[in-house]
Amino acid sequence: MDSEPLALSKKFPAAHPFDFDALRPFGDDDKLKEECGVFGVVGLADAANFVALGLHALQHRGQEAGGIVCHHPEHGFNSARRFGYVRDNFTKASLMETLPGPLAIGHVRYSTAGSKGAVIRDVQPFFGEFSMGGAAIAHNGNITNADALRKELIERGSIFQSNSDSECIIHLMARSLQRNIPERMEDALRRVEGAFSVVAMTRTKLIGVRDPHGVRPLVLGRLGEGWVLSSETCGLDIIGAEYIREIKPGEMVVITEEDGVESSFPFRPRPSKFCIFEHVYFSRPDSIIGGRSVYETRRQIGVELARENPVDADLVCAVPDSGTPAAIGYSQESGIPFAMGIIRNQYMGRTFIEPTEQIRNMGVRLKLNVNRALIKGKRVILVDDSVVRGTTSRKIKEMILDAGAREVHFRIASPPTAWPCFYGVDTPQREKLLAATMTEDEMTEHLAVDSLKFISLDGLYRAVGEAKGRSADCPQYCDACFSGEYPVTPSDMLEKGFEMKAAE
Repeated sequence: MDSEPLALSKKFPAAHPFDFDALRPFGDDDKLKEECGVFGVVGLADAANFVALGLHALQHRGQEAGGIVCHHPEHGFNSARRFGYVRDNFTKASLMETLPGPLAIGHVRYSTAGSKGAVIRDVQPFFGEFSMGGAAIAHNGNITNADALRKELIERGSIFQSNSDSECIIHLMARSLQRNIPERMEDALRRVEGAFSVVAMTRTKLIGVRDPHGVRPLVLGRLGEGWVLSSETCGLDIIGAEYIREIKPGEMVVITEEDGVESSFPFRPRPSKFCIFEHVYFSRPDSIIGGRSVYETRRQIGVELARENPVDADLVCAVPDSGTPAAIGYSQESGIPFAMGIIRNQYMGRTFIEPTEQIRNMGVRLKLNVNRALIKGKRVILVDDSVVRGTTSRKIKEMILDAGAREVHFRIASPPTAWPCFYGVDTPQREKLLAATMTEDEMTEHLAVDSLKFISLDGLYRAVGEAKGRSADCPQYCDACFSGEYPVTPSDMLEKGFEMKAAE
């Protein structure tokens, strides 16, 4: 197994004003961070090459690090874990030649649990040797009772190699008394609370599991004689695989070359609570969720937003790129022209806290620039996917006004984000969320815009296909970041003093 040490020079790279990727561990931007992406292939020669392509398509779900584990009948298990983008690591022939075999899984990571920043031992997939052979596991989501499980396991003699909550699953499997690895995984996951979409592998099997609520996504595809598991359908598209179906909430699939897909439902049934923010932001717009195009859902969010919150203006402009489909929908519904008022520099990474005040203030301008000739003298509607802290929104507003806009109206394609997520999304502490401490009028004043309006929770539900809106008795999605109603009790956070929303 490849477990190279992390050189200090790699962990703490020399600061450079444009090197945002290197500075990411120390940074903090104004968007919710994508959780992780998982991908697996069985029954194809050089499966790791297909996994690398799949991870490239899922890069938006985690840019911090990635890893691949593979198995070859003669060479056994091999792995590689690297920091940075898939394209910068897993496209090198010298590396991919070390990952032979017809079975492989992979993971792209943004740290939602474990150490924040670059620590190689936290990079997945995780691997373990059991009495019946080795197994590797890649996990998208968050275990909400991981602290309690870790404490129990350590007291019983387990030795952890990482700070990741996902490693608990490997240790629970090791302690299980079940006969084979799939059964041990079932046993382990019954102890786990929270959200998980898991792709795992043994020497001969590819395994996929979703938690009983189905919070995080996982889909099944077919390529020739092989099978594919992916966090999103865009991962299937890049390798030319046929989309078969979604893995259902609470379902486990065990896939082999000989027997194909065997399905079971080892957990007690629970109401489906798919993450509604996957529709708003996390998933790629060219993916399919629940039979619906993510792009079309986001466009419909803009339509609902225009119906609920009209305003007289001259132009509808998106905050690129995540606000674009909603801005198009808003324009189509309102009749106000859509225009590219803000241009994104495609060759710049995300904007993070930089080492000097001067560079810090340049951050948004390095990433986005205003189309001055278009904006000057206009009343502008800016459509964005969300407001988290509001820091980026203020800077964009200032750029628009500096370019000569007469008015700036923000329209947000999600309800106010007022509660942290504990299911695999890196959310700030509640007191740092703008909507947790301010009313809509106070946020409007804080951002110093002419108006600020959010889509309603019912409007969002209508946009994702629920014609009657949100069911108050049993919401159809997990919307805890907006409503404060958590489908799985975040027990570790309660131990740390987190206060849940009081019952109404």
